[in-house]
Amino acid sequence: MHDKTMEEPSRLTRSSEDPSLMNYRLIRNIGHGAFGKVKVATHRLTGTKVAIKILNRKKMREKCMEEKVSREIKIGKLLKHPHIIRLYETIESMANVYVVMEYAERGELFDYIVENRRIREDEARKFFQQIISGLEYCHNCRVVHRDLKPENLLLDSNGNVKIIDFGLSNIMRDGCLLKTSCGSTNYAAPEVLSGKLYSGPEVDIWSCGVVLYVVLCGTLPFDDESIPNLYNKIKSGVYTLPSHLTTGSRDLIARMIVVDPLRRLTIPEIRQHPWFLENLPNYLAAALPIIEHQTEKVDEEILERMVALGFNRDHLVQSLQNGMQDDATVSYYLLLDNNVSGTSVYGAELDNNAGPSSSAVPSGRFSVSVDKQLIEHQTTQSPSFGLQPHHIMVGVLNALCQLNVCWKKIRHYNIKSMWSRGGQVQDLTKSCQHDGLCLGNEPATIQTNQVSQNTVKFELELYKTCEENYLLDLLRFTGLQILIIDLCASFLLGCSYSRVAIITRREVI
Repeated sequence: MHDKTMEEPSRLTRSSEDPSLMNYRLIRNIGHGAFGKVKVATHRLTGTKVAIKILNRKKMREKCMEEKVSREIKIGKLLKHPHIIRLYETIESMANVYVVMEYAERGELFDYIVENRRIREDEARKFFQQIISGLEYCHNCRVVHRDLKPENLLLDSNGNVKIIDFGLSNIMRDGCLLKTSCGSTNYAAPEVLSGKLYSGPEVDIWSCGVVLYVVLCGTLPFDDESIPNLYNKIKSGVYTLPSHLTTGSRDLIARMIVVDPLRRLTIPEIRQHPWFLENLPNYLAAALPIIEHQTEKVDEEILERMVALGFNRDHLVQSLQNGMQDDATVSYYLLLDNNVSGTSVYGAELDNNAGPSSSAVPSGRFSVSVDKQLIEHQTTQSPSFGLQPHHIMVGVLNALCQLNVCWKKIRHYNIKSMWSRGGQVQDLTKSCQHDGLCLGNEPATIQTNQVSQNTVKFELELYKTCEENYLLDLLRFTGLQILIIDLCASFLLGCSYSRVAIITRREVI
């Protein structure tokens, strides 16, 4: 049905009285939120359809949600990715805040699943690849979504996924862990429901696993009318995998929906999974810097169309380069995202059938061409964010060797350890071999009589916090706090890396 047949003249007249929206023609309601409505509209100059979220200031004040909405808008402006809904501009009036966003014509992925009962594996894989790409971009921008579910995944006119609703999102900050219990219960990770501290990315991975399950099976892995029973099911992590699932999809789901966040797959590990790699489009296999770089380029074709519409070329280029929001830049991006030639601001054709080329390496070490310069980029990541060169962890383990710490590798850059003051725990670390990312060594069985009041058990995990700095997160399980302080002091004296900081914390497991 065409939008013209669904126009509501009375609403249109009232809304159009607000001069703030003179650049848009409101058409109809497409959703309701806590603070207002969402309407589909047409940008008068370019003829492009957009979605406008109307946020009532009075309702926001009454519910003390102004800060939350402000954070959501800031995050929306930060993220520019082909599978994240684009925020074009915000318009403010005395009564409302209007958030103008990309319009996804085919609606929620949830409705698509209900309509089809369950999705064919090849199409489900396409959706999942796009979700992971968008989520990886969020995490590299230090944004954790915290409410991933089919209702927050829209489909555009070409059937491509758009991640929406960053209302519960937050920014991951150096040395800080998150603790807010939020999101939709059926898709929330056990540690979130339990009120435990978490880094951020690992809870999005759990939700992605549940989404993949729902897409492929048409049902939830955890469901119960009783909320306490539902909590218990999620915390136990016991669910059934239907027999119709292929071996690859079963393996991937089973390694994402894992109660222990330390054993849950990370995005780099998902990218290496055979099921994920099958029919992976070139633009999703490419390195993230390509996407970031392409957003800075000015499209000459769109620029000429803007000039034809009466905009000043030099002023527009300058505004784009400075990240300005005005009528010119909004019109430019609306035309760019809806370019009839099929090209995209992200420098990639959204060809769902294209597989990765021989030069596109989705994981490990790869090279990309940017302005004719070859840039090599290491993609191995921690569960939180940032790039993790092997030699940093090697230096950490060498320092632990000198302190007679024994450890067991949990995953890359993450070890469980035991240390005893006075040398009661034997030195089990003779050499540090890291070929094939095998960091650390398996300790021999430690007899019960070796563990005394002078012994402490803890866990170490290395994170990248910014371009040149690293964070070593130490989680104490048992033992006196003074022992950890003693160990950290000795470690810092023995560690050769001046840009590694340590934080310690105690958490009841």
